[in-house]
Amino acid sequence: MFDDQRIERSQTIAPALTQAIRESRISIVVLSKNYASSSWCLDELVEILKCKESMGQIVMTVFYGVDPSHVRNQTRDFGIAFDETCQGKTEEKMRIWRQALTNVGNIAGEHFLNWDNESMMIEKIARDVSNKLNTRISRDFEDMVGIETHLNKLQSLLHLDDEEEAMIVGICGPAGIGKTTIARALHSRFSNSFQLTCFMENVTGSCNSGLDEYGLKMHLQENLLSKILNQNSMKVYHLGAIQERLCDLKVLIVLDDVDDLKKLEALADETRWFGPGSRIIVTTEDQEILEQHGISNTYHVDFPTSEEARQIFSRFAFRQRYPPYNFGRLVERVTKLCSSLPLGLRVMGSSLRGKKENEWEVILNRLENSLCQDIERVLKVGYDNLHENDQSLFLHIACFFNLEKDDYVMAMLSDGNLDVRLGLKTLAYKSLVEISTEGEVVMHKLLQQMGSQVVQRQEPWKRQILIDAHEICDVLETDSGSRSVTGICYDTSTIQDEVYIRAGAFKRMRNLRFLSIYKTRFDRKDRVHVPEDMDFPSRLRLLHWVAYPRKCLPHTFCPEYLVELNMPENELEKLWEGPQPLTNLKRMNLNGSKHLKEFPDLSNATNLERLFLDDCESLVEIPCSIGSLHKLKYLFMEKCLNLQHGPTHCNLASLEVFKLIGSRNLRKIPDLSTNIVSLNVMDTMLEEVPDSFRHWSRLRSLYIYSCEPTLEKLPDFIKYLHGLTVLQLLNLRKLASLPELPASLTSLTVASSVLLETVSFSFDSTIEILYFPNCFKLGREARRVITTIALQALLPGSKIPAEFDHRAIGNSLIIRSDFKRFRICVVISRKEKMEKDVPKLLCRIGINDCYVEKLILQGVQRIETEHMFISSFDLLDKDGWLQQDNEISFEFSATYLEIIECGVQIVVDKTD
Repeated sequence: MFDDQRIERSQTIAPALTQAIRESRISIVVLSKNYASSSWCLDELVEILKCKESMGQIVMTVFYGVDPSHVRNQTRDFGIAFDETCQGKTEEKMRIWRQALTNVGNIAGEHFLNWDNESMMIEKIARDVSNKLNTRISRDFEDMVGIETHLNKLQSLLHLDDEEEAMIVGICGPAGIGKTTIARALHSRFSNSFQLTCFMENVTGSCNSGLDEYGLKMHLQENLLSKILNQNSMKVYHLGAIQERLCDLKVLIVLDDVDDLKKLEALADETRWFGPGSRIIVTTEDQEILEQHGISNTYHVDFPTSEEARQIFSRFAFRQRYPPYNFGRLVERVTKLCSSLPLGLRVMGSSLRGKKENEWEVILNRLENSLCQDIERVLKVGYDNLHENDQSLFLHIACFFNLEKDDYVMAMLSDGNLDVRLGLKTLAYKSLVEISTEGEVVMHKLLQQMGSQVVQRQEPWKRQILIDAHEICDVLETDSGSRSVTGICYDTSTIQDEVYIRAGAFKRMRNLRFLSIYKTRFDRKDRVHVPEDMDFPSRLRLLHWVAYPRKCLPHTFCPEYLVELNMPENELEKLWEGPQPLTNLKRMNLNGSKHLKEFPDLSNATNLERLFLDDCESLVEIPCSIGSLHKLKYLFMEKCLNLQHGPTHCNLASLEVFKLIGSRNLRKIPDLSTNIVSLNVMDTMLEEVPDSFRHWSRLRSLYIYSCEPTLEKLPDFIKYLHGLTVLQLLNLRKLASLPELPASLTSLTVASSVLLETVSFSFDSTIEILYFPNCFKLGREARRVITTIALQALLPGSKIPAEFDHRAIGNSLIIRSDFKRFRICVVISRKEKMEKDVPKLLCRIGINDCYVEKLILQGVQRIETEHMFISSFDLLDKDGWLQQDNEISFEFSATYLEIIECGVQIVVDKTD
């Protein structure tokens, strides 16, 4: 902002002001009746419009007490003032001023007469300025050829000015066309306009093997909510979690690379899952997925023009927008060969950078004269120009380690002849992988597919990696493996017949490091049979085996080099005998080991970071060796039903997320470190709380569950958890009162505490959500507190409170109001079918015959009697549908719930 008040007035505007105008991104011209009485203002206006024309400066207008037509035509009072200013001026000067006023009068802006409240107009102008300032693209993308064109086209599809409705927009096109880059730039540009944002990359690859459809959807929802709410390893317990947490928030979510309709339905089934103004961006190669989901707003990414293709290639080959003069012809050949696919242009450019003309000729001749000149061969150029060690690294990433952290990749490949750190830098430099800011190694899917084809086309005796299922069957059944094999990637769901592995199948594969046996399609059929005396490779670093069929690993198995042991849904009763050398182990996943009775000694696993033991139903004891895991970050132990002795030494400096639920017999929370962020425990474990609880300053989420009615009072330590925002208490049937809770709490759920009578909150409480399903003894004061302070509340009740003075029996009512803020109350009861189904409660609001539908409640626990649900919301004006004395209708509908009565309270604040 430039203040011109201290500049001495003269016949021409000061050079300092002229420079300030030219350096501005936005000019706001406030046009009043007397504006044209100042030659200074008119000269400023001429300079502003010059900057608009020559530099694309944004010009915004405010017509303050003057009609735009009077400005355009210089009529009425505005024209009189202009004529007086023109006296004594030259014809040329008057012509320039007239043209400027005509032009500025044609710029759509804010008209003061259209606003009842001047402060609201000023607020909107400020918001518009902020939004326009935020449209500047991040420096990460500003050099991308053609990116502004893509973003401008997408912006028109997104209708960002419409803040009433949520919207899903698709971006589709072939692999390598730039969908992800465009989506990232879009996310970068508009993130500041939303309450929460999330870029969920590689939805295609986010599937956990071994999950059924329901489990997959739960897993996807957990990932999305963990990212957008910034809560590590968030756990959800029903498929209504996304809409429950996000339905009132304005969010920007990018779902990148969606390949399956079920995944899209799990993450964004309906727009009403998200708050007004939300935008969901879906990128995919499959347009049919978008059409099946009913997404009509779709942006098809076109191939770049020939000029843009040359610029893309030149940026990577020459580090400039245009090629040197003598390379023009060769660049034309490259862009034609790549079919202008941006990814192909990038890879080719990086591969040819620094090479001489004759080397270009050789490479291009080889590609042009080959039998197959498709995109995959173009991509292979970058691979062919790598050193053989870097080629090996590329193939291992393609088959095993895509989307893994760089330190994990280095740990996996550290015992070979590869310089992994240098190799990763080389691959990134050649645009064959990207290393994210979090250190994640990302390989484009098309390059990953090309890597798989390279493996399959190698001569059998030269192959380091086996990925063809039928070839692997033959190798394992005939002992025909070779010493050159370093990895096996075996999808057993692609074979029909039984496979009987021979005892010596791995003996000849002495260099085998990575063994991955998995299922991409879930079924319960065990096709792979393992002999009791089978010898595993001695230097395995990755053992990933879904549904391992035997009760124990062979006695000859040596885990000394293991970095990851991933064996879910197995038949194991124990892994091995006694302590083993495990210093390389970083991850252990034994989820679903229902027969595991003896937990392995982990005293030597000093580098273990993740330990997953969910559904280990037969496990009785966790040995004290777990106290040696000082690098452990995640420890999950859900539904270990027969666990008698839990981990007693968990004061581990690195532990952040700890889940220990479903174990009825445990009576003590382990001593936890001060770094704990999320804690899930049973109520029985609160009988003795460790002294360290006062220092859990990083704890954000606490979930307490009960399998039997034992706990009568929550420990006072909860009030000292000053960072806690989410507290859930489930099935604590003897709980009679709540202690003082921390002021930081924003969400509290107390379910089925049938004896609970009193609740209280501090004066400065920031609580927003209060759910008390099946808490039947809540006293009058407790009910008053709940219904008064919460934005959303659920509690037992069959009568609408008196403050809801508009009410009706049944599911609908009509009121007349000039105000926009309301609280609604609905009395609901369960239907018999509600045993396992997820209930929904919706409100359809009609305003002067315009309608909008909101999902106001979903995923609530099974309610036993009549309950009342209360929610607050504002009606936002949409295209002028709010008038004086509006007729507003409320109609409620529900699945698996019956609506008994409804009520509305008009909220009048002080300004009203």
